[in-house]
Amino acid sequence: MTHARLAKLRERLAHDGLDAILISKPENQAYLSGFTGSNGLLLVSATEALLFTDFRYAEQAAEQAPAFTVEMPEGALIGAAAKIVEADKLKKVGFESDFLTVDAHKAYTQVISPDFLVAAGGLVEEIRMIKDEAELDLMRKAAQIADEAFAAILPLIKAGAREWDLAVELEYQMKKRGAEGLAFEIIAASGVRSSMPHGRASAKIIEQGDLVTFDFGAIYQGYCSDMTRTLMVGEPTAEQRRIYEIVLEAEKRGLAACKAGITGHDLDAVCRDYILEHGYGPEFGHSTGHGVGRYIHEGPRLRKGSNQVLQPGMIVTIEPGIYLPGWGGVRIEDMVLVTETGCESLTKTTKDLLVL
Repeated sequence: MTHARLAKLRERLAHDGLDAILISKPENQAYLSGFTGSNGLLLVSATEALLFTDFRYAEQAAEQAPAFTVEMPEGALIGAAAKIVEADKLKKVGFESDFLTVDAHKAYTQVISPDFLVAAGGLVEEIRMIKDEAELDLMRKAAQIADEAFAAILPLIKAGAREWDLAVELEYQMKKRGAEGLAFEIIAASGVRSSMPHGRASAKIIEQGDLVTFDFGAIYQGYCSDMTRTLMVGEPTAEQRRIYEIVLEAEKRGLAACKAGITGHDLDAVCRDYILEHGYGPEFGHSTGHGVGRYIHEGPRLRKGSNQVLQPGMIVTIEPGIYLPGWGGVRIEDMVLVTETGCESLTKTTKDLLVL
C-alpha cells in the first residue's frame, strides 16, 4: 500500500504546485513509509522518497520502509534533507506548518531558503481521511478488540467497584487481545461524574443507581478505535431512562443520515436538532463526531460550520450526549465507515440500555 499512498501524495504535490514535501509528523511518516521510530524525517518529491533517521533505527527503517531510501546522516536530519533539496534544485518544498515548532522552523530556514519553504499543514491528513482496504482491516480489528474487552469486564461493573480498577481491567483486556496501546486515556465516569464528557477514571466507588459511561479505544498496528457506552447499575429512574432514550434516538438518526455527500455541519444538525427539540440543546456542548485513523481525532469534523463533505472510505464517530451537572450524563458512540448509500458500524456492542 505504500506505493499507492506515495502516488496519491505525488498527485497532490503536483496539484498544489509543490516540488517536494518534508514530513516530520510521526503518524504521517508511519502512514506513508511504515516507519515508526521516534527520530525520522521524510522527503518526498516526484522522483525520490527518502527517510532520514539515525543509527538506532537502521534495521527498523530498512524493514519497515522498503519503498524509501534510508539515510543516516551524522548531523541534523534537516541538514541532510537540505542537501537533497539543493542537489535536486527543488524550489517549492512543503513543510508541516501545523506541527513544526518555532525552533524547528528556524532550523529549517537555516539550511533551506525561506523562499523555498511552503506551509503545507494538513496536506497528508486530507489524503489519510480516505482509508484503503489495508487500513479498514486494521480498524475493524481495533474495534473488535474493544468490543470483546468491554464484554469481558461487564460482569465486574457493579456497585462497590472502583472506576480506576475497571479502567485498568479494560486496558488489560484490550492488550490481552492484541492492542498495542490505548487510543486515549480511558474515560470511566459514574454517578454525578458522568456529566463530565471527558471524566477520566477516578477513585470513585460505583453506587447503586449510577449511570456509568465508558469511552475507550484500542490501537492495533497503529490504528485506533473509539466507542462509548453508558449503562446502569441498578434499575434506572424514569428520568434516567428517558434521557438515555433521547440520546439513543439522536445517535440512531445520525447513523441513518451518515452517508457520502452529507456535510459535517448537516450531520451534526441531525443529532443536535433532535436533542434540542427535547429541551436539552445546551446540555449537548460538543461536536457530534470526528474522523478516526492513525490518530484518534482527525478529519473530517462533524460539527457546526463544517463544510467537509463525507466521502466513501472515511471513518467517523457518531457520539451525541446529554450532560447535567450534579445529576449525570449519557453518551453513546459508534465508529462507522462511510459508504455511498449509508454507513457500516464497526462497533458491535449493543446500545440497548444495559442494567447491571
